[in-house]
Amino acid sequence: LGSGGGLPGLVLARLWPTSTWVLLDGNRRRTEWLVVAVSTLGMADRVQVRCQRAEESGRDPALRGWADLVTARSFAPPAVTAECAAPLLAVGGVLIVSEPPGGDPARWPAQGLEQLGLSIDGLIVEPAAFQRLRQVAPCPDRFPRRVGVPTKRPLF
Repeated sequence: LGSGGGLPGLVLARLWPTSTWVLLDGNRRRTEWLVVAVSTLGMADRVQVRCQRAEESGRDPALRGWADLVTARSFAPPAVTAECAAPLLAVGGVLIVSEPPGGDPARWPAQGLEQLGLSIDGLIVEPAAFQRLRQVAPCPDRFPRRVGVPTKRPLF
């Protein structure tokens, strides 16, 4: 989510050469750069770049429930990140989110995550802080809400 300059998406795609990836970002300039980077790195056959809002991607039948892994680095507050990522994840899939130093589990309330079919799967604090969430049930069809709504009215 919010692939920006390609971290960590391009690095992960390079580390797992047999995997397929979709890099999402709503900014045209960033996605144009990512297209060039993917081509230059020789990964165009397995890495797709989409200039699309995360809320729109979560409603796209080609992406909904498709991903085994979603990453988010400096994307949005926890409630927005969870609502945008959950529709993309397959049941059993994992969301990895970069966290402030030390991490704070209170940022991810179980009750709020349950609405999206997510559960806490652990906090990683070394070498940096990451929250790991698992998609334990399909994300309900009502999520994600329209573009901008998750930010204006967060679930938690």
